[in-house]
Formats: sequence, C-alpha cells, structure tokens
Amino acid sequence: MKSTTVLLAGCCALAVAPLAQGADAISDKEIRIGFITDMSGVYADTDGPGGTVAIQMAIDEAGGAINGNKITLVTADHQNRADLAASKARAWIDQNKIDVIIGGTNSATTLAIATVAAEKHVPLISVGAGATAITNEYCTPYTVHYAYNTRATAYGVASAVLKQGGKDWFFITADYAFGHALQQTASEVVSQSGGKVMGSVKVPLSTADFSSYMLQAQSSGAKILGLANSGNDFISAVKAANDFGVTESMRLAGLQVYISDIHALGLEPTQGMYRTAPWYWDQDEDSRTWSQAFMKKHGAMPTFNQGGDYSAVKTYLKAVSASGTDDGKSVMDWFRSNPISDFYIKNGKMRANGLLVHDMFLYEVKKPSESKGEWDYFKVSATIPGEQAYGPESEASSCKL
Repeated sequence: MKSTTVLLAGCCALAVAPLAQGADAISDKEIRIGFITDMSGVYADTDGPGGTVAIQMAIDEAGGAINGNKITLVTADHQNRADLAASKARAWIDQNKIDVIIGGTNSATTLAIATVAAEKHVPLISVGAGATAITNEYCTPYTVHYAYNTRATAYGVASAVLKQGGKDWFFITADYAFGHALQQTASEVVSQSGGKVMGSVKVPLSTADFSSYMLQAQSSGAKILGLANSGNDFISAVKAANDFGVTESMRLAGLQVYISDIHALGLEPTQGMYRTAPWYWDQDEDSRTWSQAFMKKHGAMPTFNQGGDYSAVKTYLKAVSASGTDDGKSVMDWFRSNPISDFYIKNGKMRANGLLVHDMFLYEVKKPSESKGEWDYFKVSATIPGEQAYGPESEASSCKL
C-alpha cells in the first residue's frame, strides 16, 4: 500500500481562527490528518488524488498551521480492501499519531476503519462512503457521516422517476454494503409508491462485462433499470445498456452519479438522467470560485466527494480551533453541538448517531443543446430538505449510542 506524507503551508484570506485554549492543547504541537481512499481503482476518479488536492487547499487556506502548530497530511490507497484499510488506520494512529481520519470511497473499508478509530478515540469523518450502516448498526461515538448516505441519494432519484410514472424496476447492484443499501432504499420507495421490483442481480466490484446482466434486465419486463453502483462500474453499466439496446425499452436511473461519470460518458447517452447529491460545482458563486481554483490544480472540476473532502477538513480545523485542542472527544463534542454551513453543506446538524443531516439536491443531466460547454452537465430540479432526504432518526434504530 502506498502512503504519502505532505507538509503544507501558505497564507490566504480564509485562515482558521486562533485556538481558543492555546497551543499547548495540541498533541505534540502538530495536527495530523490522514486521508485514505481509492487512489487507483474503480472509484479513483470520484475521489482519489483529487481528494488530496482538495484537502491540501483547505490546509493551505489555514496557513498550514494553527497558532504555530503545523498541519500534516498523510495519504494512502486502500485498494478497496477492508483489511488494508483497517491495518493502515491502526498503524497511522499507533505510529504516526494521526488526530483525524478522512474516509474516502468504499463503505466496506470505511466500516473497517470506523472500528479501529472508535477503539483509539480518533474521529473518522466519512465523506465518500454511503452505506447507512455507518451510522446505524455500526455507528460509533467517533464517526461523522459527513457528505451523504445512500438513503438520501437513492430516495431523491427513485421519487423523481416514480412521479414520472416509472413504476416497474429492475436493479443492477454492486455486491457489497454500498450497493445493497442503495437498492434497499430505492426498493422501499418503489413499494411505498405502488410500484414493483421485478428483479435484481448483484454484480462484483470492478466488473468489466455487463452483458449477461443486461440480458437479465431486458427479460424482466421492467421499464426502469436502477443502477445501484458507482464510478467505473456505473460507467460500464451505462455503456453496456446502450450497446445492447436496453435503453430502447428501459429508462436508466443512476442512484449514485458523479460529474466524472457524465464527463466520461457524454451528455448524449445520459441526458435526462436524475441524480441526488449534496453539491455541484456550479451551484453558486462561492462554489464556482473554489471549483475553478481546484480545476487549475487538478485539471478537472470537482466531484461532490472532492468538494466534501475540502469542506470536511475546513470544518475539522474550525472545530480544533474553537475547541482549543485536537483531542478526539472534544472535537466530536464540537461537531454535535454546532450547526455546520458553508458553500458545500447547507443547514447541517449532526445527529447523536454521527449522521450530518443537511439539504440535498435533485439534479437532471442536461441535454447537449442546453450545455454551455465542458463540465456544464447538471441543472437543479429541486431542493430536498435534510430531514426529508435522510429520513427520521427512527430509521437508525439499530444504533445504540
């Protein structure tokens, strides 16, 4: 597993405020951030090296230090393996004295890291992983589920498609916690709205050939093909659906769609597709300003994972500054006690189980004729208030915190 250490310094207008309780409260006079995600596999474009760039930007904006306590970033590629993710997290905490872990893509790896982080009393801020289990049956006092969960993303898309008459569904689902959770939420919405799930098939991560799965979808008689996957798996599925003529009789419903996916596929095969997400680079003027700076560094507009990495680290550094310490419990107390709002998070409030509830947005992929140029891919169809998107707290009844 590749691990990298980066020391960052700089100065700009968005500096973090001075520590409330003085520099002595910072362990070893250094704030250490660990970022672990898929750097080279199926989800790399949705987070990966771009997530590192985003976090670097947040640290640069803090001046590389808080009251003389330098901010150190270490990164690692978990290769979508839960065992590697857990062992790296343990080594980081025991040997590198990491103060916080920013969790990237893949729910299985995030769940593995969460167990280690809770044991060591180190905050885990999960940005790129979506499974609801992170703050339900596997909740911990040290986990923040920051950007989204599968309940929020699947709910918005399924509801929109059902309102347009899409009642009969077939699912192609990534075969691990993330995909299962996407399908479960969408299936519940379909059933509650009088629709019917005609069938489903589970597909291993990083599958290259979707042909047999498309044949199963076509033979189901369903009118909606729900894609409960993400990243390169989603891209491969959409290509196969078009190649095998599935789109002639079925409408595609992507339950987790990134701007990098649309960029790879183009607007022609994806136009009219819905997605639910917390953020889009062209959302408002502050988002555009930051995203254009990101693009200069990374060469692509940010996904909502990458925007979330930036926001999460900015918020963490704010918590450290306000608390006067990088002690894990104190930082988590701050997260539970304070509303969170910036250009990325709107009306954010963390529940007792660690789920950060905030507004989500339903987007529609533009027609080619509507796009003004490269990266102009989405238009906002609706704002979904946080409580509606994430559902009532009773849905997390398996969390015993």
